[in-house]
Amino acid sequence: MWKGKRLLKFCGRITVIVILMSLLKPFPVSAEQLTGQAPSLSEGGMRLYSDYEIDILIDDLTEAALEAIEQAAGEAAKAAVLSMVEREAEALQAEIAVRREMERWRTEAEAYKQEIIKTKSNGIRNAIIVGLSCFIGGSILGSIIMK
Repeated sequence: MWKGKRLLKFCGRITVIVILMSLLKPFPVSAEQLTGQAPSLSEGGMRLYSDYEIDILIDDLTEAALEAIEQAAGEAAKAAVLSMVEREAEALQAEIAVRREMERWRTEAEAYKQEIIKTKSNGIRNAIIVGLSCFIGGSILGSIIMK
């Protein structure tokens, strides 16, 4: 019995030591990924990468490329929208200028129309005055000559 207690005490000490060591310095478990791998160098001094590391690198590069493509597409869309807005603004400015010019022509046309109406009414009045003065002058002259 005494031997069993001593063996149990020894196993307990080993268990406590293993627990304390695992708390102080975690050991990698076979199911975990290695956080850092010692570089394996070939004879030429180049590091050799495992298939897993190459796959991770390809995935990272693919993800970065997709993000860059999305960002470039976003920038292109912003540039397209901006150029469309600028063209629309130029078109609106041109339309405003055309409307101002049309309004100026309309006011000039109205002024010319009023002037024509005024000239026409003055012309008719002048024609009537000239006609009456000719009639009266002719009547006076005709009555003097006929006597």
